[in-house]
Amino acid sequence: MRRNGVLKSNLTGYAFISPFIIGFLAFTLIPMVISLYLSFTNYNLFSSPRWVGFDNFDKMFTNDPKYWNSVRVTLIYVLLGVPLRLMFALFIAMILNTKSRMVGAYRTMYYLPSIIGGSVAVSIMWRNIFSNEGIVNSVIGWFGITPVQWFGNPDASLVMLISLSVWQFGSSMLIFLAGLKNISVEMYEAAGVDGAKPIRKFFSITLPLLSPIVLFNLIMQTISAFMTFVPAYIISKGEGGPMDGTMLYSLYLFRQAFMFNNMGYASAMAWMMLILIGIMTGLLFITSKFWVFYESEGGR
Repeated sequence: MRRNGVLKSNLTGYAFISPFIIGFLAFTLIPMVISLYLSFTNYNLFSSPRWVGFDNFDKMFTNDPKYWNSVRVTLIYVLLGVPLRLMFALFIAMILNTKSRMVGAYRTMYYLPSIIGGSVAVSIMWRNIFSNEGIVNSVIGWFGITPVQWFGNPDASLVMLISLSVWQFGSSMLIFLAGLKNISVEMYEAAGVDGAKPIRKFFSITLPLLSPIVLFNLIMQTISAFMTFVPAYIISKGEGGPMDGTMLYSLYLFRQAFMFNNMGYASAMAWMMLILIGIMTGLLFITSKFWVFYESEGGR
């Protein structure tokens, strides 16, 4: 009787976790294994995959300038966009952490861009804002500055793309805000008694105590930035232009897979992206011991 009860209890547990296991196998593990196999093949979706060994990786590293351009554009996008987004998110979070009657409405208002920030509609809106007759060029013109050709200059186009990334700061801001709420007010009061100014309080209290949250946001936003696709696709109309200035890694991968039918090559690119993200994440974890403060461990 006891054994039957244990078996029944186990079956109930298996029944509850089965949707996750089935979903993980069907949509994550099995596609990853198939993708790994295809990365060593020449496959165009219309004929059987042909084994080519490391040819796709060899072409990627030695005979595809566009691949390295996509790596360069993506790294610029990540290294500029992620820090700017986090700084802006922390700045807004500190403002919203002050006492105000309208703070609830402000939090909702500032979080809205994050909800719709990556959508097709917002990307189209961004195109209109930065068009030749858009509001950005109009504001620049009021100050007597020559309007910028945002869609004709590769550097300007990338700046436009990064600005859209910064605008999607809502999720990071909420996490920073939760962290700020956990910092004791008494610490600021004690520092004030000792004569500490706001800037000193920020660097000596706020930033060290928020450093674990900064690390979390940094890792999550870095991974998210590497996988950015929709804004680059919409703003450049799927071409990655001008002059491949907005050709992010994910967009180039998409073009290889579904425009040129190079599914094997695209699979190899996907695995290289996974390795690149793993290296970046590993570096962040390794360097974190020098700047992340864990109160439970008495410091670093």
